[in-house]
This record gives sequence, structure tokens and C-alpha cells, in this order.
Amino acid sequence: PLFRSARMRPLTDEETERLFKKLAVYIGDNVKLLIDRPDGNYVFRLHRERIYYAKESIVKLATNFARKQLISFGTCIGKFTKNGACRLHITALDFLAPYAKHKVWAKPGAEQSFMYGNHVLKSGLGRLTETTAANQGVVIHSMGDMPIVRGPVF
Repeated sequence: PLFRSARMRPLTDEETERLFKKLAVYIGDNVKLLIDRPDGNYVFRLHRERIYYAKESIVKLATNFARKQLISFGTCIGKFTKNGACRLHITALDFLAPYAKHKVWAKPGAEQSFMYGNHVLKSGLGRLTETTAANQGVVIHSMGDMPIVRGPVF
């Protein structure tokens, strides 16, 4: 069970494992590329049951604020539910898209329909990566290579 607290802290081993399993659905072994980046050290932190991804220097600066005054820092990539499951937010898409194993590109008409809540039909697919199988985690892109959303392929 998770300890509900307002303080910012590193993820426990169990929480890190759950987060990395969820990320691995979409980016596979590229999870290590999120942490070992050439532009600095990045870390995952938990604050108010939300998972933040931030540069280590920003995290150090955030510790100067009182817990109740600190609303956010870095990018919120997800949260842990009351059951302890990890849910990714749409804000994680910018970090998942470059490293995604499976990608799907939607045609402009299908993209518009998808944004209004409909499914992307097979006729609306522009292209997809060759190794994409059913029930895989994919990142859906527009034909202009803009990531739209992530989810499973049925």
C-alpha cells in the first residue's frame, strides 16, 4: 500500500518497478534513455501521489519551497491510484513518442474523427511500424509526425 503524503520523495523500489513496467509497454528497453540523457541527469519523484520527471537540478531547487506551497515541478507523467497501479498522463506523451517501439500514423480525416472520440478504423491508418501486433502499446501520430495519444492496438 502507498503512503499518502504531500512531501516530495524518490520512488520506492516497488513504485519504480511499477512505473518502469508501464513505460516498457510503450518504449521497451528505452526506459534507460529517459534517465541517462546527454543534457543532464533526470529523476522521477513522487509528490502528492503524482509522478514527476524532472532534471535533478530542478528537483534540488524545488526542495527550497514548503511542502504545501509546492504545487508542481518538472513534468507530471502519471500517478499512482489508490490501489497502487500506475497510470500515465497525456503529458508523458512527449517523452514516450521519440522512443516508442510501435507507432501508428493516422490519416487527417481519421485523426479528426479520433479527436471527437471515435476509434481509428483500418481505412484511417496511414502507416504503422512493421512489428506492431494486436494488444501492443502504441503511440498514435498524425501524418505530420505529431504525437496525438498512446494506447493499445486492437
